[in-house]
Amino acid sequence: MKFEEWHDFNDGIWQKEINVRNFIQKNYIPYDGDESFLANVTEKTKKLWNKVLELYKKEKDNGGVLDISCDIASTISSHDAGYIDKNLEEIVGLQTDSPLKRAIMPEGGIRIVEKSCEAYGRKVSDKIEDIYHNYRRTHNDGVFTAYTPEIRAARSSHLITGLPDGYGRGRIIGDYRRVALYGVDALIEDKKEQFNETSCECITEELIRAREEIHDQIAALEELKIMANKYGFDISKPAKNAKEAIQWLYFAYLGAIKQQNGAAMSIGRTSSFLDIYIERDLKNGTLTEEQAQELMDHFIMKLRLVRFLRTPEYDELFSRRSCLGN
Repeated sequence: MKFEEWHDFNDGIWQKEINVRNFIQKNYIPYDGDESFLANVTEKTKKLWNKVLELYKKEKDNGGVLDISCDIASTISSHDAGYIDKNLEEIVGLQTDSPLKRAIMPEGGIRIVEKSCEAYGRKVSDKIEDIYHNYRRTHNDGVFTAYTPEIRAARSSHLITGLPDGYGRGRIIGDYRRVALYGVDALIEDKKEQFNETSCECITEELIRAREEIHDQIAALEELKIMANKYGFDISKPAKNAKEAIQWLYFAYLGAIKQQNGAAMSIGRTSSFLDIYIERDLKNGTLTEEQAQELMDHFIMKLRLVRFLRTPEYDELFSRRSCLGN
């Protein structure tokens, strides 16, 4: 897609194959200059960053965890919209309804959630405990049922760690740029086509699993729209400018970290992709370098607020690895 074709693309003409790489290769403009073009930090950003620093201090003074949402099993749309300061934020969205409040994800393992809450003087709600102890099988339960007697013995004697059953999601890297480039509705249509392509007369175990997974993916995309709508945004269509591109992309990543507690929830490479939108807006005169700097600063600030509820032992082992790989 060349720049002159961009508007047609955003009006609904999208290629059949979802292909972010092709978009980047055709639109990215290399830059060989120095950093002299960069603008200084804005006053709005300074004020917002000072609020974040205050939150960091409160978190540290509170023993490392500021607050926990103990009565809601986190999903993409489970929490109301949350802000640091709504009047200052150019890029919005938090994992829960307030900054640095950690979510619980009992589908990974209810015992791990209980231990993590207890370590910080909190307790999971009775309703959540009842559901995940008596009615809903968790990831932890599933792994333990698959363990052989030898593995169980090695686990009990601490020859192997509890990471496979406790934190078995590993490093998750999604292509969150797709939401900005195509809009959620186009991604849903693509998934529906994939779903229809799995129809056949011979139903196999692999086919049933594929159809169920695609069905869940469509449901998750629909839920992503609900979450964004809580912040007043319609992400059903492609992003029209740099601000929307950053916001749409962040919403997609936010959906992932609201639902998954992976060992490392990586956002992937986004700089070249976002630079295309920023460069286009600069060229059109709809964005200044100062505004572009502000958007990116607020985006990075949001990433630095990402927190997962884990036991102190896990944090000591992995030094609080977050989306930034720290």
